Amino acid sequence: MLALIRRPDLWWAAARQGFVLLRPGRRARGYLHFRLVTQYGGDGCRPTGDDFVQYIEWCRAERRRR
Repeated sequence: MLALIRRPDLWWAAARQGFVLLRPGRRARGYLHFRLVTQYGGDGCRPTGDDFVQYIEWCRAERRRR
């Protein structure tokens, strides 16, 4: 995710999200499939770097909102 390199303010949020997805008992593959289908409609589109950055921004905002 090269787009994230230009955003050091999101590095911690990206690392946190990685730990959340990879923790034991979490079904990361199913969750990521669900997120991709709901965003792209399941037509085989792949997220861009900007999409990834927006997702991490959203994760950070949701964490702060709680």
